[in-house]
Amino acid sequence: MWRAIASNALTLFIVLLVVAAGILAWGRQAYVQPGPLADAICFRVERGASLSQVSRALEEQGAVSDARIFRIGADYSDKAGSLKFGSYLIAPGASMAEVVAALTAGGQSTCGREVNYRIGVATAEVLLRELDPATNRYVEVVKFAPATDPVPAAYVDAAAAPDLRWRITVAEGVTSWQVVDALKRADFMAGEVAELPPEGSLSPDSYEVEKGADRAALIAEMTARQTAILDELWTARAEGLPYTTKEEALIMASIVEKETGVPEERGRVASVFINRLERGMRLQTDPTVIYGITKGEGVLGRGLRQSELRRETPWNTYVIDGLPPTPIANPGKLSIAAALNPETTNDLYFVADGSGGHAFAETLEAHNENVAKWRAIEAQRGQDGVTGVQGE
Repeated sequence: MWRAIASNALTLFIVLLVVAAGILAWGRQAYVQPGPLADAICFRVERGASLSQVSRALEEQGAVSDARIFRIGADYSDKAGSLKFGSYLIAPGASMAEVVAALTAGGQSTCGREVNYRIGVATAEVLLRELDPATNRYVEVVKFAPATDPVPAAYVDAAAAPDLRWRITVAEGVTSWQVVDALKRADFMAGEVAELPPEGSLSPDSYEVEKGADRAALIAEMTARQTAILDELWTARAEGLPYTTKEEALIMASIVEKETGVPEERGRVASVFINRLERGMRLQTDPTVIYGITKGEGVLGRGLRQSELRRETPWNTYVIDGLPPTPIANPGKLSIAAALNPETTNDLYFVADGSGGHAFAETLEAHNENVAKWRAIEAQRGQDGVTGVQGE
């Protein structure tokens, strides 16, 4: 009798083990297999939310099939206590394991709203945008220039959200004064910038910041990035360049930056100025004249006058020999690379060609023909003025 009871108990125990193993295997499979979500969603984890609250919300929004399995899987992978506050993009068909990974990874939120403060050459503007989960693209909500426009109510409301992301984007070719002036108007930052950074020392780039970030600390980061870029490219520079210091290379890069917005042209524009330096010719480039007038404090906003082209300033390359004493803007990495590894050409001149780029020439005669073509285009457009390197 006892033998029969023991045998039955052992059989039941084995059955229970098999069932438990099956349930465990099913749970594991459910945890890693594609989930039920048909369309991407932006899922928000509230500050201080528990795993139980998050799992139920995920189930209600159709992101996971079973909140209990989600919690067990998070516990089993030791991520139950690692939820990160913020808004996160959950992709269609994401498994529970992938959802857990998304909600527990470090760093910024991956969807929701973002403020991008864009510091450009002509103006600085605040862009509030929101990620559309369906397209994984940002959609503009509101845009305004803090220097001239009233602050929209939509921006004020969004700025109060704790998970709003903040970004500052500095365009290539802005001056150090423009950067500092724009940062002073950034109402989401704190602290003062005691001194104007040297021209050319700031890296045009995109910077993620936190609300209340220190302005001086951001300037220090911009400086560190530009120093690293210049050091890296200087090491791999071409031989025989007509300048011997990093500062001179930065000056050349800033001129290249201001002369063309076409990435493919930078190396050729740099070759023109290098060829002129090697032949003892003046650079004769308008952006240096403009910098001598404005000192980088804003834009000129009009064409140059003949009297200004003849007026001697330390930066006027129509009247001084060689490079100006400082950069005339903050050049980007591509312009620094062009200054340190220019194309090899015999070009000495260039002028706008009407397409957004430039027509290059090796001789003054050919250059004058290009200028005539450009003047004809200007006449059709009702414009006046020639950009590029002028003939002597």
